[in-house]
Amino acid sequence: MTIRTRSHEDSVLEMLRDDEAFALEYLSVALEEIDEAGGEDAFLVAIRRVAEARGGMLSLSQNTGLNRANLYRSIAVGGDPKLSTLLKVLQALGVGMSKVVSHRTEQDVRA
Repeated sequence: MTIRTRSHEDSVLEMLRDDEAFALEYLSVALEEIDEAGGEDAFLVAIRRVAEARGGMLSLSQNTGLNRANLYRSIAVGGDPKLSTLLKVLQALGVGMSKVVSHRTEQDVRA
């Protein structure tokens, strides 16, 4: 009997693509840690992983109207995107900054 397995990475990307609550939680946790050492880079990597899961950088570029090469640089480790870029990217990914920020607050209220 052959058991088919998937990599952890593939499983996470599938959840980021298909599970809105998981994607919001993923981004919310990364945002929560943004003030810690390496937190800015971790948040950008989290955004990039959601982008990869939801169609890739070409699709993101088309949906935001932003240059793909600039997107790669902006949301990479060491990137320094403008707030307007982050807002466009998160909106195009279907999560929006306000959802990311309020997601944690809603969970805290329920706890």
